[in-house]
Amino acid sequence: MYKPVKENIVNALFSGFGELSPSSLSGDSKEFESVLNSVVERLHDNYPYFHPMYAGQMLKPPHPVARLAYALAMHINPNNHALDGGRASSAMEKEAVVGIAEMFGWKTHLGHLTGGGTMANLEALWVSSQIHPGKIIVASEQSHYTHSRISGVLGLKFESIATDERGRMDLNSLEKRLQRGDVGTVVATIGTTSTGSVDRLDEIMKLRERHGFRIHADAAYGGYFRLADNLASDAAKAYLCLEKVDSLVIDPHKHGLQPYGCGCVIFADPSVGKLYKHESPYTYFSSKDLHLGEISLECSRPGAAAVALWATMKKFPLVKGGEFANGLMNGRKAALKMFDKLNADNRFVVAFPPELDIVVWAVRATSVTEASIRAKRLFAEAEKKHLYLALAELPVQFFDFESPGMNVDAPRVTSLRSVLMKPEHLEWVDRIWNVIDQIC
Repeated sequence: MYKPVKENIVNALFSGFGELSPSSLSGDSKEFESVLNSVVERLHDNYPYFHPMYAGQMLKPPHPVARLAYALAMHINPNNHALDGGRASSAMEKEAVVGIAEMFGWKTHLGHLTGGGTMANLEALWVSSQIHPGKIIVASEQSHYTHSRISGVLGLKFESIATDERGRMDLNSLEKRLQRGDVGTVVATIGTTSTGSVDRLDEIMKLRERHGFRIHADAAYGGYFRLADNLASDAAKAYLCLEKVDSLVIDPHKHGLQPYGCGCVIFADPSVGKLYKHESPYTYFSSKDLHLGEISLECSRPGAAAVALWATMKKFPLVKGGEFANGLMNGRKAALKMFDKLNADNRFVVAFPPELDIVVWAVRATSVTEASIRAKRLFAEAEKKHLYLALAELPVQFFDFESPGMNVDAPRVTSLRSVLMKPEHLEWVDRIWNVIDQIC
């Protein structure tokens, strides 16, 4: 359906280069078709990530406008390191990052896109280590493993903080660690990967007043829920505090409708740019304007990712009450609907109510060990009926196993996990539930 549109737009793109346009936009179509058919066959060895019956991991298809804008940019393949390699796409990246910063209430900032959340978090922790050299970085036990790994790569000291029964950083444990001193940065997770839990950023802010550490918000997964109006009170309070953190990370390739990989790191204080100072004898001479490579640890970066994000944000402005925000809220409504069904059924033991759009539950059994076995069985049987869930190993304290009389014979339980992040999931919850009900 997009072929005539794409051909017209591609022709319009190359017409702007006058006599330097390529002599032909085609090739050996039969050879192309043969290769691409082979690609299609290989890609069938995947789950249908694009479909609402895929309710497992954090996988959401990019919007068609993002796919088409990315493909369009790939005809010239810009590099957003220096303006020499991506002048227009660099400008589009700066505009897109401004839009993301404004979503969090930031009028001044320094930031750029990255290849994903891992690289974005690496930059944030590196900057923190330059500002508080030798001091410890802490994050919750449910934070993404990338923080521990990155700290090892950077040679930084890292410690984990216990979580409460809802998967959030335990504030008492954090305060006890702060009282021992030497903490330079606290990483607050705004939407954990396992359960979508949101750390109590408002309470962490109060601790910062007494202990003077930096706060980095890892909002790679949950950042866009800043636009949602249907969050519970604790999460809503945390989101209101995001404009007061020192740095944050968000991944447009998760909820932002973008292709992988597209992450973003933003700093509240633009002066951290001086930490990136480096010499390049061949790169930054085409313009006196800021080259994105001058404020980035990455060198070559795909300009096409910036073009796709810019186009998507033109189509879906980041405003409360807009179409994009409504899609996020539909995902949360779907998670709450699924939670209510599970909670009312004595065949399951649910964890805490979802804070974003992730639901976690265990299968009721005589023991935690047996519950883990049954969860794996349900996971396998669901796939046979074209329902794709996910498994997660979680602490038993996330569940109330004592009320149904289960023997807690293991510290962790294999549970089932659904990420209902597609707006269409709200309309598919009943069908998903019917499959689960039939299997059980």
